[in-house]
Amino acid sequence: MQFQSITGQKETKEQLVQMVQHNRLSHALLFLGKEGSGALQLALAFAQYIVCKPQPAEVDLFAAPEPKTQYTQLKTTDSCGTCPACKKANELIHPDIHFSYPVITKKPGEKPISTDFIKEWREFIVTNAYGNVYDWLQFIGAENKQGNITAHECNDIIRKLNLKSFESEYKILVMWMPEFLGKEGNKLLKLIEEPPPNTLFILVAENEDLILPTILSRTQLVKIPLLTNMEVEVALELNAGVKIEKAQQIAILAEGNYREALQLLQHADDDWEVMLREWLNAIIRTGPVAQVKWIDETAKLGREKQKQFLKYFIHLLEEAVRMRVMGTTNNQQSAGSGGQTTNQTDFASRLNKLCDLGQQEAIINELDKASYYIERNANAKMLFHALSIRLYHIINNKSLILVN
Repeated sequence: MQFQSITGQKETKEQLVQMVQHNRLSHALLFLGKEGSGALQLALAFAQYIVCKPQPAEVDLFAAPEPKTQYTQLKTTDSCGTCPACKKANELIHPDIHFSYPVITKKPGEKPISTDFIKEWREFIVTNAYGNVYDWLQFIGAENKQGNITAHECNDIIRKLNLKSFESEYKILVMWMPEFLGKEGNKLLKLIEEPPPNTLFILVAENEDLILPTILSRTQLVKIPLLTNMEVEVALELNAGVKIEKAQQIAILAEGNYREALQLLQHADDDWEVMLREWLNAIIRTGPVAQVKWIDETAKLGREKQKQFLKYFIHLLEEAVRMRVMGTTNNQQSAGSGGQTTNQTDFASRLNKLCDLGQQEAIINELDKASYYIERNANAKMLFHALSIRLYHIINNKSLILVN
């Protein structure tokens, strides 16, 4: 993977290249970035950049001297992408780039390590490069099993990194989600603190609070920011062929999370507005029978669609708060967004009539908690039933019904 193939993150790419060029490369780096920021992709591209060995071009002794080519210029800011090392790194088969990630036990008594799932890992990176740990665990058939980076895995890492490198000057370990390291991660402390020569650790994490403090203190932090709305828009247009109007709408909802943008794209034809109107009418006006019907239908949607719906509702409430406080919306700042954006602005203004600022904040808090529980396999019927009751009690002092 090359830097040029990764969405956005121009400043971070430049920072990583300068680390190598100015000989400021630490032996242990922590790439810290929220889901959908591209932190794992940057780690893979950085590993490829380090092992890259461009092949010298054949020289015609009788030809006139040529000026420096684009290839020479590209080589200073990115891996060449064509040398044998780059090709192997791109296919995740380079012998000096090792990977560690959460895995599951398939049979009782097993001691699984990342290498046991390397085939699935390669497929996952190709098909779901911006996937999160939930996507990965479902990809390997975890169902309700918890993923872990085990003590057995730590022993295997120690063994690998104490071997001589095969082809590259460096041996590199890319560990994805070190949050899944328990206390057994202390086995790696000595190796991280006093690694063999030319050994590089690249830890890729989303939440530094869940990483062992003993490991965290031994790494150099590289912060990966969320993408801008413009970067998400451009990526959707170029990579997925999305029309500019739809790309703008999706980028606003995704809030810098490219994985979320891809998920929203899959559900772009879903009419969340109609669904939300039905729910609010059932809560405020039509009562328990309509609520039960709505909850039964929503429970059948599946976890991802339920999360997208809640995110859509949160987005509308945030727009309503902006309109109330500042008199502007994200949608109004996006020129030419089309009729759907106008409908969202109209709905947000209706929410301002339905709820005051305190009520809107309370609803957003409830929706955030519900989304958190959905990710952790909460029973959808029970969750949305409880959520409907809470929303009723939050807004029961108002009587406006959100209908056209």
